[in-house]
Amino acid sequence: MAKREIKKVRGVFERPKSSGVWWINYYAEGVQHRECIGTRGDAIDAYRDRKATARRGRKLPDLRHGRLTLSSLVDDALEYAKAHNSRYRDYASKASIVCAEFGPRIASSIKPQEIDSWLTRRFKTPATSNRYRAFLSLVWKQAMINGNAESNPARLVRQRKEPPGRVRFLSYEEYDRLYKAIERQCPEHLAEFIVSVHTGMRLSEQYTTSWNQVDLDRRVIELGKTKNFSRRTVHLNADAITAIKSVRSPGRKRTAMVFPNPVKDFVTDRWFHPCLKEAGITAYVWHCNRHTFCSWLAMNGASINEIQVAAGHKTIAMAAKYAHLSPAHNLGVVDRISGAVRNPNKH
Repeated sequence: MAKREIKKVRGVFERPKSSGVWWINYYAEGVQHRECIGTRGDAIDAYRDRKATARRGRKLPDLRHGRLTLSSLVDDALEYAKAHNSRYRDYASKASIVCAEFGPRIASSIKPQEIDSWLTRRFKTPATSNRYRAFLSLVWKQAMINGNAESNPARLVRQRKEPPGRVRFLSYEEYDRLYKAIERQCPEHLAEFIVSVHTGMRLSEQYTTSWNQVDLDRRVIELGKTKNFSRRTVHLNADAITAIKSVRSPGRKRTAMVFPNPVKDFVTDRWFHPCLKEAGITAYVWHCNRHTFCSWLAMNGASINEIQVAAGHKTIAMAAKYAHLSPAHNLGVVDRISGAVRNPNKH
């Protein structure tokens, strides 16, 4: 069935396309005004309200310095994220929900208690609440940098305590089953899976890597932009090199993507999930390939520091959650008390 075309409404537009974030554009006394509102329905209502207010000669929402609406601060934050952050699409999605609640409000009038109460009502899990708190904090932080806000009320909102998550990784037997399922169903994607598991690259890193970043002689991929905004070197083992070579064709431009998949949903929905189902593997998503990489390193004796560097973790605490899988770590700890009782005069 063909997708129904959305009827255009004067003064109302979506930016970016397909993001669900709707804006209004109108003129009052010869001055152009643009506001990020949220949903399409709210944007239509807001446009009509602004135009009616202007016709009656009443004062429009004050958008001058110190009296900016939250939607205008969100706009600035999205512009910043678009230029500096790989999570722009995620932020644009959050902007729609945030603006639907607080968009028309004067930003300086929004109190931490209101944000805390909204997070409690709106979201069911601590993790989701914390993600939206972080987004709002980014909005106000950017506003302070731009000189449009004096404080960041989102930072005063309590962070929800999240339950410890389970590290889901593939056993060697599960890896073999999934490997064979991908080989049967969609062998053209097998190299992507192998590289993901054997490098621990994030999905956003792997599917934005071009051939000019790959150096097979040195056995590395040089990542210029990561989630942590830092450069890092990904080292390639024999399995990863073989997989990369299998997709390299003569005459391919060096600026071309190594794995030119368009969007995340294509990877997960179109072929990876069906292969997981055939292999009988549950509670597993693409990002778990990164957990598999780190877990296998720990199981083969890698130190926490080595895992942190190999995976590009920002802090050592992120790598420490794999320490319990390290046989050297576990044996080293218990061996410290060996013989302590038999030789009490040792110390």
